[in-house]
Amino acid sequence: MKELVDIPSLPKGWAYASFAEISDSIPLTGKKLKQREYAEKGELPVIDQGQEFVGGRTDHEEYRIAVGSPVIIFGDHTKVIKYVDFDFVAGADGIKVIKPEKVFSPKLFYYFLKAIKLPEKGYARHYQYLEKSIIPVPPLKEQYRISAKVDELFSFLDAGLESLRKVQAQLKHYRQAVLKYAFEGKLTEEWRKNHKDQIEPAQKLLDRIRLRKSLNKKLDGMPKIPNSTKFVIPNDWVMVTLEEISANIVDCLHSTPKFNPSGKYCIDTNCIEPSRILFEKARFVSEKTFEERIRRLSPKTGDVLFAREGTIGTSVAVPENMSICLGQRMMMFRPEKEVNSSYFMWGLMSPFFENQWKARVTGSTVAHINIRDIRTMLLPLASVEEQSVLTEKVERLLSIANEIEKILNENLLLSEQMRQSILKNAFEGKLIPQTPDDEPAEKLLERIEAERFNNNKSKSNNQLELSSYVK
Repeated sequence: MKELVDIPSLPKGWAYASFAEISDSIPLTGKKLKQREYAEKGELPVIDQGQEFVGGRTDHEEYRIAVGSPVIIFGDHTKVIKYVDFDFVAGADGIKVIKPEKVFSPKLFYYFLKAIKLPEKGYARHYQYLEKSIIPVPPLKEQYRISAKVDELFSFLDAGLESLRKVQAQLKHYRQAVLKYAFEGKLTEEWRKNHKDQIEPAQKLLDRIRLRKSLNKKLDGMPKIPNSTKFVIPNDWVMVTLEEISANIVDCLHSTPKFNPSGKYCIDTNCIEPSRILFEKARFVSEKTFEERIRRLSPKTGDVLFAREGTIGTSVAVPENMSICLGQRMMMFRPEKEVNSSYFMWGLMSPFFENQWKARVTGSTVAHINIRDIRTMLLPLASVEEQSVLTEKVERLLSIANEIEKILNENLLLSEQMRQSILKNAFEGKLIPQTPDDEPAEKLLERIEAERFNNNKSKSNNQLELSSYVK
């Protein structure tokens, strides 16, 4: 399948080989550990197709895969490729363990696999495309020089990447500190002192909401608020449940919609970031599917979306004039009219709220929070006026972090582009100069083919001898 290898010609001494010619797949029948059996501690690391290099630990010695020479792990669904040079246990389903033939340096084989452009088939299987790929084979000595050069260049990129990741972590701490400070009432403390005679206490606001709910019979009974909490709030604030300050709370349909190339926006956890919908990542559904998914409640401007599975805790307010429906793993709040949507949204992303949902997370396969638990979780409620002031201060402070993160993301993207450029040059024989004295790759391939032929012939002879003996 030469379309997977975009190389017009090869350097002198190089040759093409099919994936099957230069690799073997190690069978894993009866040697896979299910994800629910992963442990935090254990003698052996569990390698699976997830993004994390090590998925977990285990002491299941009977599943050990002994690695004499390095192997490559390929995620059939995720396309994740890992270089493993130690004993391990194969995790869950969907991984292939690939062992390169002696004709290939294991490290360069790993790099070359990462350079192959496989089609994007979602969560379908991708190994079938890798099997059909054609791979360039450099002379053996050159292979080791190329992999050494790639290692050297990647080490520089990794050092820079580590610095960027540290700044990202610091930004996350900064955001959490801002939200903690805000929902403890400290961010607006000075404003509150200057306006103490002009603002209505939050308790009166809550009483008004409770009365209206009672009269409208929207709730069978008001949830009880715990008498005490470790979270200290100002005297004129009040602690409330999400049920109390929401006119509506709805969950998404628990079915995967059929997606189309165009149509109505369907928003799920893949296309939301804190306070922002990434419409460029959103998927589309037909008008009919859209109507089915908004039957419970049609999202409107100011409603607050919340991810209760996957990227749990991410929240965003629906922007103006935007027609959307909810994909899987999402839920939606419609705040009461006296509750600022942005205030509600930032509250859901505050450390105070995060500590609550982390204590309620369930699910061994996919972590999630039950909607009945979310309804009774707490948020601090300020007066209507202070909600607006607090929101404005939070967004001004976080806009600084957003600008820094934008620069960080640009540099992370540049780093990844440089990494791909290095792999492409290595793949095309442009990374280092060739040496005429190196044995051509064709002779390497011929030797491997001859060895295979002799091995197969030997096996056939042995089978024939055994057959004669039995007769």
